[in-house]
Amino acid sequence: MIRHLACTALAYLAVFAALANPIEAQRAQWTEAVDQLSATIAADVADDGVGGIAAGVMVDGDLVWADAWGLADRETREPMLPSSVSRTGSISKSVTAVLMMILVDRGVIGLDDPVANYLPEFDELQARRPGTQDVTFRHLASHTAGLVREPDWSESVVGPISEWENRVLQSIPQTAYDSIPGARYQYSNIGFGMLGLALSRAAGRPFMDMVEEEIFAPLGMTGSSFVVEGAALEPRLAQGYTSRNDVVDGEAPAREHAGRGYKIPNGGVYSTVGDLGRFLGAIAGVPGLRILEESSREEMLRMQTPEDPHVGYGLGLSLVMDDQGNRLAAHGGSVAGYNAYMVVDPDTRVGVVLLRNYTGGRTNLGALAQSALAELSTARR
Repeated sequence: MIRHLACTALAYLAVFAALANPIEAQRAQWTEAVDQLSATIAADVADDGVGGIAAGVMVDGDLVWADAWGLADRETREPMLPSSVSRTGSISKSVTAVLMMILVDRGVIGLDDPVANYLPEFDELQARRPGTQDVTFRHLASHTAGLVREPDWSESVVGPISEWENRVLQSIPQTAYDSIPGARYQYSNIGFGMLGLALSRAAGRPFMDMVEEEIFAPLGMTGSSFVVEGAALEPRLAQGYTSRNDVVDGEAPAREHAGRGYKIPNGGVYSTVGDLGRFLGAIAGVPGLRILEESSREEMLRMQTPEDPHVGYGLGLSLVMDDQGNRLAAHGGSVAGYNAYMVVDPDTRVGVVLLRNYTGGRTNLGALAQSALAELSTARR
C-alpha cells in the first residue's frame, strides 16, 4: 500500500522523471503545489474530525504522488490510505460515457441514434413537446435531453443493485421533459440511468459486466467495481459518514452499499485515487491507456452544451477552456457519506484526484484540485 509517498525522496524523483526535462524553477513549482495541496487537506481533515481524504497526482496515467489523511473507519480507527476504496458518485457518469463511445467505435450504436431505437420504453416519458426531435445518445451523455433531474417517484432511489434496471424502467413513466432536446444544459441523473440501460440493450450485454470488461480490466483498475459488500475489495472500503450539526452518522451510507435504486450508471462506481488516475490517463489519450478511437476521445472533450464556449459539458465530462486554448476535463461526485473529484489537463496529461469518505467537509474538493492542477500543469508545459 502506498503511504505518505510525498515524504520520501523517491516520490519526488518519480515526479521529476515523469516531467519532460524539468528545470529547477519547475521543480520548485511542482513541490510548492504538492506541499500546498497536502497542507490544506491535512488542516481541513483535522478540523473536520470526521473521516479522511485520499489524494493522488497522476502524470501520463501513472500515480506519481499520493497521500491520505484521517480515518477510513471511525469505529476501528483504521486510517485512510491512498489505496482505500470509496464511492465516486457522479464520476460514474464519465465511466458510462466512455463505455458509450466504445460502443460507438465498434459500430454497435451511433452517437446520434435515437435512444428509443434500443429502449422503446423511452417513449413513456411525460410532457414531450409536439414535433420535437428524438432524444439521442449524445443528448443523454451531454445533459441536453431536456429531462428533469430525478423521477417523480421516491422509490426510484431505493432497492438492491440487482434490481437497478427494473428501477429505471419503473422510473421512466414518472419522469418528464422540462425543455426540448438540445436547447440547453439540464443535469439529469435519471437520464444517465436510462443511458446505461440503453447501452446494455444495444450491446446485448449487462451494463456492469461491460464496464468491468471494457474499461476496468484493460486499464488495470483493480480497485474499482460496482459491488464491494461481500467482495474482495470490502476490506479496503472506506466507511462513509454524513455530518450535520455535529452529529456523525454512518448508518445511511452503509445501507446504500447494498443498492441505491436505479443509480448505477450515474452513481454506482467504487474506486481509488490510483485507478481514477489511470482512467484520466485514458481520457487524456496516454498511448498505453487507449481504449477509445482518437476521434471519440476528442468528441468527449468537445463542448456539447450551447450556453458558453468556455465552460460547460462534453460527453460525461465537465469542461473548462480558457482564451489560450488550455482546457480541463473534470467530474465531481456526491452521494451519502462520500464526495469525490477528478480533473485532468488533456494536453499535459497531468491529473488530480481527491476522494473523501464524509460529506459536509471544509475542503472544496473541486476548487482545490483545479488550483493544484493549474500549478502542476504549468510546470510541465
